[in-house]
Amino acid sequence: MSTESLNRECILIVDDEPANLKLLDKMLRSQGYQSLVLVDDPRLVVDLYRITQPVLILLDINMPHLDGYQVMEQLKALNDPLLPPIVILTAQHGKDYLLRALAAGARDFIGKPFDRNELLMRVRNLLDAQMAHRLMYDQKTVLEDMVQARTEELRRTRLQIVQRLGMAAEYRDEETGNHILRMSHSCALLARAIGWSEADCDLILNASPMHDIGKIGIPDAIMLKPGKFEPHEWEIMQTHAAIGGKLLEGDDSTLMCMAREIALTHHEKWDGSGYPNGLAGEAIPQSGRIAALADVFDALTSVRPYKKAWTVEAAVDLIKDNKGRHFDPTLVEVFLQELPGIVAIRERFAEPVAPG
Repeated sequence: MSTESLNRECILIVDDEPANLKLLDKMLRSQGYQSLVLVDDPRLVVDLYRITQPVLILLDINMPHLDGYQVMEQLKALNDPLLPPIVILTAQHGKDYLLRALAAGARDFIGKPFDRNELLMRVRNLLDAQMAHRLMYDQKTVLEDMVQARTEELRRTRLQIVQRLGMAAEYRDEETGNHILRMSHSCALLARAIGWSEADCDLILNASPMHDIGKIGIPDAIMLKPGKFEPHEWEIMQTHAAIGGKLLEGDDSTLMCMAREIALTHHEKWDGSGYPNGLAGEAIPQSGRIAALADVFDALTSVRPYKKAWTVEAAVDLIKDNKGRHFDPTLVEVFLQELPGIVAIRERFAEPVAPG
C-alpha cells in the first residue's frame, strides 16, 4: 500500500485531555495523516470503532468513566480478526503497569510528554505492520473461498456420478430413473422423521440411488427375464447386493461409505432371513433398514414388466404384515405416520404417461 493510501487510513485517538488530542492531531496531520478521529469520552470508543474501522488506536489509560484497560476489554470482546494495534499513551513507566497493558492487548507505548519523532516512527511502523497483516488476511480469505468453491464443484461432480450410476442400474432393470428419485426422497423423509440431522438426511438422499448398482454385474438372461426366477437364477440375482458393496468399496468419503452400506444391506431382514449376510435387528445399519422399507414400498406400487402396480393400501398391508420380520418395527410405525408425505413423493415423481 502506498504512503498516500496509508495516510488516508483512519487512526482513532482516545484521550480525555483536549490539549493532548489537539497536539496529537497537529503532529499526525503534519505528516499527511488525513483521517483522524479524536475521542475525549472512552464510552464512545466501541461505537466509533464499528463506524470508522480504524487501522490504529492511540489510547490513554487514565480516564474517567472507563480506563484504557476497560476499553481494551470491550474491543477484544468484539472478536474482530483484524483488530488494529493499540498504542498506550502514558506518563507512567512502572514495569507492572506496562506488563498489565501488554497483557490486556496493547502493542506499544508512547510516553508523555510526547516526543514528536518517536511518535511518528512508532505510528508508521505499526501502520506498516497492520497493513501487512490485513494483506495476509485478505489473501487467506481469497484462498479459503477458492478452496470452498473447488470443494463444492467436486461435491457436485461426485453427486452427478452417483446419480448417473444409480440410473444406470435402474435402466438395466428396465425401470426408469423415477424409481430412484422416489426411493431416495422417501429415505430422506424417513431419516428426518427419526431425528437424523439435515446433513445426514442429505447424505442418504444422495447415497441411496446406488442401492442396486450391483445389478450391473448380473447376466442379461437373468436380469431381463420377465417371469419367475428358477432357484439357481434367484441365487445369482441375490449376489447383486454383494457386488454393489464390492463396487463401492475403497472410498472413505461419507457419501460413498453410506452408499456402500446401503447397497450391501438393503436386502437384509429384521429377522435375519435376508441376504447377503443374514444380518438381523440392529446389526443391520439403520441406513440399510430405511432403504429397505422405501425400496419395497416403491417397488410394490410401481408397474414392472412382470407385474401390475399394487395399490397403496395393499402395499401398506404387506408392510404391516412384515413388521418385525422383514422390516424394523420402529421404522414401520414411522413409515405409517409419514405415509402422506411418502405418497406425495410418489405423486411428485410419478412415471411419465406414455403417449397414446
